[in-house]
This record gives sequence, structure tokens and C-alpha cells, in this order.
Amino acid sequence: MKAATSKVAIQGELGSFSHEASERMLPGCTVVPCARSAEVFDRVERGSAAAAVIPIENSLAGTVAEHADLLVTRDVFIQGEFLLRIVHNVIAAPGVKLSALRKVLSHPVALDQCRDFFREHPRIEAVPFYDTAGSVKHVVARHLKDAAGIASRRAAREYSGKILQASIEDDKRNFTRFFLVRKLASKPRLKIIRRKGSLVSAPDYQQLIPEGANKTSIAFKVKNVPGALFKSLSVFALRDISLSKIESRPMRGRPWEYVFYVDFLRGDDEPARNALRHLGEVAEFVKVLGIYPAA
Repeated sequence: MKAATSKVAIQGELGSFSHEASERMLPGCTVVPCARSAEVFDRVERGSAAAAVIPIENSLAGTVAEHADLLVTRDVFIQGEFLLRIVHNVIAAPGVKLSALRKVLSHPVALDQCRDFFREHPRIEAVPFYDTAGSVKHVVARHLKDAAGIASRRAAREYSGKILQASIEDDKRNFTRFFLVRKLASKPRLKIIRRKGSLVSAPDYQQLIPEGANKTSIAFKVKNVPGALFKSLSVFALRDISLSKIESRPMRGRPWEYVFYVDFLRGDDEPARNALRHLGEVAEFVKVLGIYPAA
């Protein structure tokens, strides 16, 4: 992605993995930390942040459910993805030794990815905390002598912490996939799609598609009729479009109804547009979440 000096919202503290991904995707950006994911999307929609960088999927823990839901309900568009290798480190206040630790704090997902460390150190308690970098900020600011956090090397630099043990993650092929998202126009131009004799309006996101885009993320809901999912997926098979991911999630406010999330390996070309038009004829709704260059 091109360098930018604009504000980029992230969920979590400075020094987090989202902070690192932001600067890798948009060198020179100003990172704006947010306490909650909803605040990240609020800032993008209000325009107080030009963009957001959000984790959407971890190779071990799976999809970040809240972010998947927010992509469907908010007026944002995915413009890029980035794969960040996740390396967890035990970080404490200066002067603290590993032998003195009685508890280690971090985000529950990070703790779960470091089970071997806690098996090797049974005296150390794993304590859930709201954020990886936030755990380091907490233990260093309070000069805790018997506690540490699990976070990135960047967090150690950000808060002047000391790395007591590096690379403690169980699986060295631990990656998180991040999305760069921007706001859809507040008054988007509308393109008209003719569907089975009726006219349907949809936001025109063409101006947001970056150069070199070759991957598309969508969400859709199938009708409750036999063969609905088969018919929905056939629109891609008929056009030799490869799906790189498909999963379902419960639809908020509608118990036992589900939204399907699909990534496919095409950009904004004629086969992809035809597939989406065809999908619109057999699905209850379709939302294009983003069209972007694959990582």
C-alpha cells in the first residue's frame, strides 16, 4: 500500500500487533488506539480516522467474530489485507527476573497460544487481560515485581519493558490476517442492477477498489429453501472462480439464521461481476465487503 500520514484506528493499545500491521500496511500513518472494536468502526464512519486496520482471522484461533459482524453492518469497504507473523514474548518491568514471576497477563487468545510455556512454568498463573500490549503497559507502569505480560517486541519498546523470554508461542507458523478498511461514501453514487424484472439500487464502490485488486470478500444470506446453498456456490463454480474461504456465522437479532462469508480469488472483472449478479438472484441478500490485492 502507498505511504500515508493519515490517522488509522486500531483496537488495542500502541505496541499491539494491530499497531505493527498498520505501519506495515501504511508506512508513516498516525495510529489511533481505541478501547473497543465498535469505536474503531465509529471513527472510520464519522471520518475522525481515515482508515482502520483490524485483525480478521488468526491461523490458529480462527475468525475474529466481532469484526466479521461489524463488516456486515457498517458502511466500510476492505481495501487490503496483510499477513503478520505473530511472535509472543514474556515482557516485564526492568529488573524483574523470570524466576520471580507468579502471574503473566495477556489477551486470552495469546495465552491460549502459549500453553507450553505455562506447562513448563506451573507456578506461573495465566491471567486474562484486555490486550497484549496493554498487559505490558500495565505491569511496567505499576512496576510489578511478580508479573509480566505476553506481547510483541514492539510493546517492549513502546513501554520500556524487558523481554524475559522470546518467541514462546507453541506454533511457529502463527499468523494473523489483517484488513485495511475505509469508509464508503456518505452519499454514495448508486448503480442500478436489474434483477428478475425489478430494479435494485446498490452503493457504487468502484472508486474504492485499489489497483491490482485480485481478491473479493462478500457476505450473503441464503433463502430457506432446499438447495439454496448449492445454488449460491454454483455461481462461482460455473465461472471457474476459486473460493479461498467459506464459513457461516449466526445473524444478529435473527436466531438460527446464518450469514455466509466467502473470499474468492478474482477482482472486479466480468466473471466476478456476473457471479455476484447471479448470486443476487438466488440469495436473500449479498454485500460486497471489499475488493483488494491478496496478501
